[in-house]
Amino acid sequence: QVQLVESGGGSVQTGGSLTLSCAAYGHIYVTYCMGWFRQTPGKVREWIGSIYTAAGSAYVADSVKGRFTISQDNAKNTLYLQMNSLKPEDTAMYYCAARSSGCLRTNEYNYWGQGTQVTVSS
Repeated sequence: QVQLVESGGGSVQTGGSLTLSCAAYGHIYVTYCMGWFRQTPGKVREWIGSIYTAAGSAYVADSVKGRFTISQDNAKNTLYLQMNSLKPEDTAMYYCAARSSGCLRTNEYNYWGQGTQVTVSS
């Protein structure tokens, strides 16, 4: 089992920045891939990006490319999502997820955190 705990959400103004963290606990050796997703009420969960934890290779969705960056600190078993130039449409609940095989852009991840809310005001 793997437990994922997100933190770092909050309220910012348009153009501001936030860094979300996702700490992994438990059998972290199964976290071959980790990803970030977001969801607003009434909408499907949107993939933001993923990282192959062993190689450290990360990629993000075109919708956030150039503004969001995924990174990790393996010593701390923590995943990060650096968000810059935030827009009101970035307002959502943000989730981290882990998967024991290759990264996907769909919701097919084995483990999920509880989410952290990000609100961007204009």
